[in-house]
Amino acid sequence: MWPFTTLAEARAWERDFHSAGHQPWHLDPDQTALSFTQGYLGFQEIGRITAHTVRGRDARIGVGLSGPAGVTGSAAVIHLVRYGTGPDAPWEVVGTDDTTFSLTIPGYGLIVRSPLLAGGRITGVDEGIRIQVRQPSSATPLGTSCCTPAGGNGRHWKESVPFSGAEDPVLTVVASTGGHIAEVERFTVTAVRTG
Repeated sequence: MWPFTTLAEARAWERDFHSAGHQPWHLDPDQTALSFTQGYLGFQEIGRITAHTVRGRDARIGVGLSGPAGVTGSAAVIHLVRYGTGPDAPWEVVGTDDTTFSLTIPGYGLIVRSPLLAGGRITGVDEGIRIQVRQPSSATPLGTSCCTPAGGNGRHWKESVPFSGAEDPVLTVVASTGGHIAEVERFTVTAVRTG
């Protein structure tokens, strides 16, 4: 999903790293998770590591709000894997582990077209869900839908999102909610293909 769209890109980074030490953060799952959250998704208020579990080539990194005093917990738990086989294979974001907020439609890895139907489940009160379709090669979203009202205990939600300009083979669909103490308090992602 991110930061590399192909294995060839990951291997090119490895060669650059070995020759000139470029972007060493790719070797750190915590830094990769924060770069994904703040740099790629643009969720600047989420800048704190809340959980860290690494088992071999698999990592789950919790990220949470960095500002409000007394706020604990994770906005999301980001799932990462080593992309490649070497000892310096970089970390790659492949999704999120979801509990009280999920994005199950579209299914992971499915081919999508515009408009995209997004949906899942949410537990919360007075939530407004924003959906974005993003690609690594663009600084701005390809499409956005805001703000689908939702709430309750494990309640279904869904919304259609038109998007255009897809050039990368893999897109990121991100759903976020917040507004109680920060603009983004929880988020969930999935990867889809453009076919």
